[in-house]
Amino acid sequence: MKKRERRYFIKQSLLASFSFVVGMNIVHGRNIPIGMRPIILDENEFNGLPGKSNLLTILNDKPINAETPAHLLNDDLTPNELFFVRNNGNPPINIDKDNWFLTIEGESAKSSKTYDINTLKNKFEVVTYNLTLECGGNGRSEFNPPAKGNQWTVGAVGCAAWTGVRLKDVLADVGIKNDAVYIGYYGADTHLSGDASKESISRGVPIAKAMEDESLIAWSMNGKDLPLLNGYPLRLVFGGYPASCSGKWLEKIVIRNKVHDGQKMDGQSYRIPCETVAPGSKVEDEDMCIIENMPVKSLITYPQSGATIKLSQKLPISGHAWTSAKEIVSVEYSIDFGMHWQKCLLNKATNRYAWQRFNAEINFQKSGYYEVWA
Repeated sequence: MKKRERRYFIKQSLLASFSFVVGMNIVHGRNIPIGMRPIILDENEFNGLPGKSNLLTILNDKPINAETPAHLLNDDLTPNELFFVRNNGNPPINIDKDNWFLTIEGESAKSSKTYDINTLKNKFEVVTYNLTLECGGNGRSEFNPPAKGNQWTVGAVGCAAWTGVRLKDVLADVGIKNDAVYIGYYGADTHLSGDASKESISRGVPIAKAMEDESLIAWSMNGKDLPLLNGYPLRLVFGGYPASCSGKWLEKIVIRNKVHDGQKMDGQSYRIPCETVAPGSKVEDEDMCIIENMPVKSLITYPQSGATIKLSQKLPISGHAWTSAKEIVSVEYSIDFGMHWQKCLLNKATNRYAWQRFNAEINFQKSGYYEVWA
């Protein structure tokens, strides 16, 4: 690519990203010098993320990535405006929901079919599941030695009521060959470079995961249209797997006779060592395995860290625990750095892959500094 053409691609990519974040067309935006950005992005009162609360912590603006402070995750269903954002490319702009199409094809598809959103709603059973999505890098900031990538603390997770159709019903309508082993997705987001020939991300899941009842093609989140930054107007949702598998701005699904080989399916991306290694060890690509089932986790969401109470008071705590297995059966807390543990009250999951609320009341025998672990 010629240098002048490359500069043009980069500038167009930046302009599209700026317009999306500002939430409107930037008149004369093509005249913004390279290396500068609209002043509004630096104003304290500017939210910066359409459809999102300014209480989110923005980790990156190219691509847009933002997490939710732990104390704002106390709801059973994470409000849309508080749900974390993880992008790999530039979100699409000028979206027309009424003219949005999803194509299903691939070497292991018996046919190729294209659906609009209304057809999906009218042809297949519409279902709603509470599903927890978590970025595969959630908690990365606590790694020692430090790891590359967005320095997520604990807030790249949320649980929402997702409404859509079961992926398996749509795949069955297309027809699945016996040699199918994987599905892959393609979205409308564009590569950060602005090069239209490059994918920003194209991941997938094994066919067995795609055929689970809770694996969805979704258009609604908590009873409302998906937020722009969470995949409007159509996305995949796979509970229990890293959220990068739940492709946003969904345009195409391919049924594969091999592990999907799209962007960020190989190398070091969204992969972990196949065998246990010492932290910080260099691991060759061939010894890395794709992240599938996410580990069990818990998070205290109330009270906010730094709370102060009187010695005579009990401290109520609550939070959520989640797993890629069937359900969690016990959550415990400790106030002495893990030496002793007490059981919490634990709610049943609404359905598989929904997080579960836990609660406890804590008595303290001495004044001083405490950490509560779950």
